[in-house]
Formats: sequence, C-alpha cells, structure tokens
Amino acid sequence: SHDDDVIIYINGIKVVDTGNACKKHVQVKLSEEVVASLKQGENLIAAYCHNRGANGLLDFGLLVELDNNRYFNQTAQQTSADVQPMQTYYNFTCGPVDLNLTFTAPLFMDNLDLMARPVNYISYEVISNDGQAHQVELYFEAAPQWALDLPHQESVADSFTDGDLLFLRTGSRNQDILKKKGDDVRIDWGHFYLAAEKENSTYAIGDGKKLRQSFTENKLEAPTTNGYDKLALVRSLGETKKANGHLLIGYDDIYSIQYFGENLRPYWNRTGSETIVSQFQKAEQEYKTQMKNCAAFDKKLMAEAEAAGGRKYAELCALAYRQALAAHKLVQAPNGDLVFLSKENFSNGSIGTVDLTYPGAPLLLLYNPELVKATMNHIFYYSESGKWTKPFAAHDVGTYPLANGQTYGGDMPIEESGNMVVLAAAIAAVEGNADYAQKHWETLTTWTDYLVEYGLDPENQLCTDDFAGHFAHNANLSIKAIMGIASYGYMADMLGKKDIAEKYTKKAKEMAAEWVKMADDGDHYRLTFDKPGTWSQKYNLVWDKLLKLQIFPEKVAETEIAYYLTKQNKYGLPLDNRETYTKTDWIMWTATMAQDKATFEKFIEPVYLFMDETTTRVPMSDWVFTDEPNQRGFQARSVVGGYYIKMLEGKLIK
Repeated sequence: SHDDDVIIYINGIKVVDTGNACKKHVQVKLSEEVVASLKQGENLIAAYCHNRGANGLLDFGLLVELDNNRYFNQTAQQTSADVQPMQTYYNFTCGPVDLNLTFTAPLFMDNLDLMARPVNYISYEVISNDGQAHQVELYFEAAPQWALDLPHQESVADSFTDGDLLFLRTGSRNQDILKKKGDDVRIDWGHFYLAAEKENSTYAIGDGKKLRQSFTENKLEAPTTNGYDKLALVRSLGETKKANGHLLIGYDDIYSIQYFGENLRPYWNRTGSETIVSQFQKAEQEYKTQMKNCAAFDKKLMAEAEAAGGRKYAELCALAYRQALAAHKLVQAPNGDLVFLSKENFSNGSIGTVDLTYPGAPLLLLYNPELVKATMNHIFYYSESGKWTKPFAAHDVGTYPLANGQTYGGDMPIEESGNMVVLAAAIAAVEGNADYAQKHWETLTTWTDYLVEYGLDPENQLCTDDFAGHFAHNANLSIKAIMGIASYGYMADMLGKKDIAEKYTKKAKEMAAEWVKMADDGDHYRLTFDKPGTWSQKYNLVWDKLLKLQIFPEKVAETEIAYYLTKQNKYGLPLDNRETYTKTDWIMWTATMAQDKATFEKFIEPVYLFMDETTTRVPMSDWVFTDEPNQRGFQARSVVGGYYIKMLEGKLIK
C-alpha cells in the first residue's frame, strides 16, 4: 500500500517502480530471478517512497502462499460478460453444460423502500450443450470477510429456516456497532446472509478447504468450526438438460449512521418494524417481478443513453449506475429529513462530502431529485442548526459512518458554496419550481454573498480537485462562483423576487466579462489567471448551458472545446496542463459543453478505451492516467453519477 512514488528492491533486484501513483493492497508476483535470490537466513528489502503532495504512506512485505491445493480440477471457461445498469450477466462453459449467472440489484430510485432493501439476487441457468441430460449440482461458497473489517477478527456463523427459505448467516463475534470510522474500513457489525429455497438445498459451515474436499468427494460435511468459517450452499438440480433458479444475498447493518450523536437505522427499517428476514421474504416474493422490471429498466436506460451520447457512452453509464448509488447510505434524520450520505471511498473516508454530491448529482437529478435534496439536507441542517457557523458551506459532516461534524482538515469555501447553490438551481430546473431553495433561502443568500465577495479571483484554497493541492487564481473555480451567483439569480426569478434576480444576474454577467479578460490566453483560457501558457478543463461552465443562464459568451465554451481536442491523449483529456492524469466524471461534464453529439463522442471514445483496456482490477476509478491504462487513485466512488450529465442535458434542454 502506498501513496505516490514507490520503488522496492529485494536482494538488490528491482521488483516495484510505481511512478506517480497511489494504491492499496497490491500484490506483485515475484519474478523467477527474485525467487532464486531468496535464501535461508537474512534477505534484504529496500524501499524508497517520495510523496509529491501531502501525507505519505508506505506499507510493504512478503506474502507466501502456504499451499495451492485445488479441489475443482476443471476450470469453467468464461465466454461472455455483459454489464447493464441493474444487472450483470456472465456466461460460462462447464464441460458438457453451460452456466449463465445473473447478478441483480433492483435499485429503482422511484421506490426508495425497494432501492434501500439490502437484498440482491444471484440467478442461475444451466443448459446442456451436447443434447444429453447431466447430473448437476451448484456449489456456492461465502466467507466471513463479507462481515468483517480485518480477516483475523473472530467470526461466528449459523443457519436457520424461515418459511420456504434456508438462511446461512455470518458476522463478527463482538458486534461493535458504529465503533469504527475511516476510509479503507469495512463494516464489522450486523450479519451477511445467503439464502435459497429449502427444497433441494444442503449446506455446511466450516473450513473452506475441507468443505470443498467433502463436496468433491460427493458428500458435504460440516467440520469443527473455527474463527474462519466458510458458508457452503449446494443446490442439487438432478439429471437435467436445462434448469434454473436463484439465491439471495443481503446484509443487516442494524444501525447504519451516527448522525450528530444519534444512531440511525437504515432507511428500510427506519421505523424499527422490519427485520432482515422480512426483507428477504419480500425480495423472494417479488423475484419474478423485479427481474422483469430490471430488464425493462436496463433496456430503456441504455436506449436513452445511446440516443444521447452514443453506444460507448451508454456502456459507461451502465458501469456507473450501481456504483454511484451503492456509494451512499439512505437514512431518515430525526427531524424527518431524507438523508443520502456518500462515502469518499479510497479518497479519505469523509461522509456526506459536498464535492462528491456535486459531480454525482446528474444521475439523481435525472431519476429522482428528492435524492439530490437528500445529499444536501445534512449540509443545510449543519449550518441552520448553528453547529457550523462559517459563512460558507461545510466540506463534509464527518468520517464515515460517523456524521457528527466536519473532520476534513481544510475548508473549500468557494467550491462547496458554489456546489450547493448550483445544485439548488438544478433541482428547481428539474422540478419547475424553487420551493426547495425557498426553504433554505437565508442560508443560500449567505453563501451566495460570499461568492460575490471572494469568487472572481479565488485566493489560495482547495477546490474539489484537492489532490492537486492548493493554488490561487483558479479560473475554473472562479467559473463555479459565477455559476453559483447566476444560479441564485435564476432561483430568485423563479420565486418572484425580481429585484434580487436582476441584481445577482447582472453581477454574474459582470464577473463573467472580467473573467474572459483575466483568463484569455489566445486560443484557450488559462488554468490560473496569473499564468499564461496554462490550461484546464472548465467543466463548471456546463451549467451555463444546462440552466440556459447565458452568463458567458458562447465563444468561451466553443474555444475551450476546440482546444481540448488538441490536448487529448490515448485514454482521455488530462485535467489540466500539470499532469497526465484526469478525472473521468469531469470529462463527461466538459464533453457535454460541446454543441453536437459527434464532438461529444470524441471525448467519450478515449474514456471507453481506458475502461476496456485498463489493467487495474478494481471497482471503476474516476482518477486515471490518460497516457497509460492505469488507475491513479480513487475507486468505487459515487462521483461517476456525473456520467449521466449528458442524459440530464436532454431533460433540461428541450
């Protein structure tokens, strides 16, 4: 695990040279030369770590596999994989039969009880490929790591039945509810469940190797249990040419979030009247309906995404859908507010971060603006309750899963204030009214006035791209401030506050005119006002188009888009001139500034190529290199909801 540049030698032989990268839990197989150099007694590992920015991290060592026993001597051949928004389809050839697996998460944003239900489906279909009937059994195995933070924690496992379902359950022995917080930290309270119909199902709990061995010897036994129990479930399909069925998996987190000192249940059990078993039973009863609904939703979304931005854009949207939603937790606050809290996965662990809410919002704006409000409610509450007293919006409300107040080390005054005001206007545009803004008008006014005073030429402060460090005179951050002021004017007009609307809209236009002069660098506009010969993506400008604000001259976006096309690398447009890395969510925003679909697709093509060719095997990263198929950092984050901004454009511009 490391942050930034790392070089490692073993016995004088180089084994790692990362370049400017950040990774966790990487395993590198040693070459034959290195293995041959290892000897009894002392060996030497030498490591170098250089951090280019803030805090550093280096953790390394040797890992030795104790054995490589194989209990399944034949390996299934994967023939295809198809990722859709709510479902992923895998196809395998297993000797004389084909196995089709479908993983389904019915994340319907127009049904929050269903979206929050902590149960998903694994469907299977077995088909003979030689015309003969075959004896078929399916073996499913799950580890306690589903419900542990660290693998050495003690776990317990058991089984029970309810109605027609057989349940296998595992969790930590200690059950320390909401006692941990952080980034690379896993929940270790509540339990993981694997369930299937009782009929034709057998199970065992114990040591994984022994379970596999007993299964391959045509008997499934439960050896003496220990702290590393595996759950094994076998479905016997008999002598068949074709069969199908499904399993259910889920997690009961008991309490999800600590919200300003109060532990909150998950949304699906917000009243305390539900149990994980009742949720499984509902999922089981609705299986056929939800499978049909998910397939129909996927088909519709993909068609709409392809119409908006091309087939490759649609494929990227499919990759983003479940990830964007799963990186949040839905709860109901004590005051009745719906709260949809993001987690900064593999970036710093903050909860409810405003500059994750902003890039991820397009997906929610498209399908349910109530969820956008739910990503903002905690920030409004933080200010309006008096717990946050600064004249700009907070960055976060804590470190996941403890939302007790900002824990981030520095403020982002213009960034977060601009984000909140722009998103309030985006909600108004989608809903056709500014009622939500009216509810928080005093707070929005305070933040907007801050943008008026400090936004044109920002001082030395962070923006959402904080991994690049502090810097002053940020032209793109200035655009955010101007868009925030214009958005406030837009909402004031909607609310009938004509004088206020005129005042702030005029101010935004004046600032935009100044911006054009300050940022002009000939055939493009600068990264910072004080540095000619620099450039950056001006993704914040997209709201001028989407909200039809008409604050900046059209030539600004046209000039930038033409210039960006000359700066693209194989895997995308860099974030700015300083590094070859990029943020894929911002590319989508930048591309949406283009005037036609063909130009939009020119920006999407390299991002698609990266996702297709990347050698980094992690949940989709949004911070990647543009000149090599490798992740720079970050993964599994909610910001990829920003991919849907092109589809949102179609909803807002008619």
